[in-house]
Amino acid sequence: MHFYRSLSPIKALTFDLDDTLYDNAPFLEKAIDKMMDALRQVDGLQQIKLVEFNQVKQDLLIDKPEIYHDVLTWRAESIRRFLHLKGINKQQQINQITDQAMDTFVFWRNKVVVPKQSLATLAALAEKFPLAVITNGNADITKIGLTPYFKFALRGGANGPSKPFPDLFNLAADKLALPSENILHVGDNLHADVQGAINSGMQACWINVLGTDIYHQSEATVLPHIEIKQLSELNSLL
Repeated sequence: MHFYRSLSPIKALTFDLDDTLYDNAPFLEKAIDKMMDALRQVDGLQQIKLVEFNQVKQDLLIDKPEIYHDVLTWRAESIRRFLHLKGINKQQQINQITDQAMDTFVFWRNKVVVPKQSLATLAALAEKFPLAVITNGNADITKIGLTPYFKFALRGGANGPSKPFPDLFNLAADKLALPSENILHVGDNLHADVQGAINSGMQACWINVLGTDIYHQSEATVLPHIEIKQLSELNSLL
């Protein structure tokens, strides 16, 4: 654990999910593959490529920049636009295909396996502190087995603009009924998690899973209070 700033007394912790409590990439990749497989079951879409869908998704972001706050809405709207571009114009059919593809995506998206070491750390911390989730992602703590550890979860889009905007951090502080300066937010993203937490008045812990030098990171516009390389280092707070 490396300290960059002095810490105020910690009375609660909030956590990012993806790439903070588990390696997100394999689970997200599988969910996307399964979603594409579901779309390929539709007549005329058997040969579609992920690169085509991703281009539509990025074009939608250009047209509707605010849509990125809710990644589930962004994905669903991207599917609808993709289907329309592929010549499917009946709204009922578009809605049905979109719902099926999104159900498939969400099902596999929540097949996350959280490492035992992460669960052990959360269990120990939850004995001493109230814990909560602040995520920009779409994993559901109920479906991935994390509800025993957290008081609540806030998600970008569903509960307000995504990190680093202050809304989710401020809402978490309100729900915890604590001053922001007594809450430590833990996350892997220097922009969304560290900058977002500090700008909202919280303390920030950067989990540096890749072991990079923070002074060589373009996203490091502010320094966190502490840096860790493994979640278990938080046990030193007990």
